[in-house]
This record gives sequence, structure tokens and C-alpha cells, in this order.
Amino acid sequence: MGHAGMAAAAVRHLRTRPAEPYEALPRPVLRCVGEDERPPVDQAGFRRVLGTFATGVTVITAPAAEDEPSPAGFACQSFTSLSLDPPLVAFMVGRTSTTWPRIARAGAFCVNVLAAHQEEVCRAFAVSGADKFAGVAHDAAPASGSPRLAGTLAWIDCTIHTVHTGGDHLIVVGRVEALGATDRDEPPLLFHRGRFL
Repeated sequence: MGHAGMAAAAVRHLRTRPAEPYEALPRPVLRCVGEDERPPVDQAGFRRVLGTFATGVTVITAPAAEDEPSPAGFACQSFTSLSLDPPLVAFMVGRTSTTWPRIARAGAFCVNVLAAHQEEVCRAFAVSGADKFAGVAHDAAPASGSPRLAGTLAWIDCTIHTVHTGGDHLIVVGRVEALGATDRDEPPLLFHRGRFL
């Protein structure tokens, strides 16, 4: 049973049970790290260990605003499905990203799931300040009008549902409005230990 099947079974199970009251957990005590305290792990070690987890690669896009010359987009490894009912997905973006404010203003985005042959597309969207869409074929996703890149394995067209803080990143939750996938039997573009697979 795939992820969608397991999620659907869980939803059916929860719907058959009577609603039970629950007690909320206490709010955690928040405090700043003291000058004499070390972070629990160093950043280099954190990156090295987390780099052992292979991730798929996507490009998140959004339509251009009236005063902008081109659409917005950036390469993103931190994409995940979140909820079946309602249909939600999520991605994480650095707080210092210059692309995120443009996506936020649009209020919508399209997730483009890259195929194995699209490493150069990923590299183009990982560069800051350049025209990322130069030479990249795309059309408009049906719900948001966000760029839907040609040659991808799948696309998920979303409106922004909520945004949460997560350290030096933001957690962006999108409500899925439309989606589609190719019938081609082609592997996805993967990233593992600092390189593409």
C-alpha cells in the first residue's frame, strides 16, 4: 500500500471512531541560548549527517506581479506531502530568500517535480539574481497561473494555506488546487551527499 493508500486508510479509521476529548500538551518554556552554552551540534556535522538522506528535487514557481519582469522560482529539496484531507503539501524556504517574498505576494505557487535529466534546470533555479526562466519552456498552471515547467515528472498547483516559522527557515503550507503527472517511465532527480543522482 502506497503513502496515499495508507493515509486514506488512516482517515477512514479516524472517521469511524467517536470524537474523544483530549488534553492539550503544556506550552514549552522558551529561552535564549546563553553565551556560555554551546549549540548541541555544529553546523558542519548537521549538514553532513542530514546529507545522507536522499531527497527529490523540485522547482517552486509563482506568477510575476504586475511590476515584475518575470515569474519567481527557486530550486527546493525540502518539499513534502502533508495532508490528504484537506489536500496539503509543504516546503521550507530560508528566511533570507529573495524569491520567497515574491511567492508570498502572489499567494500561490506551483511545485515542479524534476526528472533525472533536468539537473541543468535545477542549477539554473539555484542561482540568485539571474533570469532563471531564460530558455526554460513553461506554460501556466491552471489554478494559479504559476509557471509549469516542461519535461517535469509532475506538477502541483497550490494556494498558500499557512506559513509557520522554523528556525532560520519558514514552513510554507499549500492547499492543492490542481495537479498532474507524466506517464513517462523516468526516474526523478535526486540529491544525496552534496551531489545529484
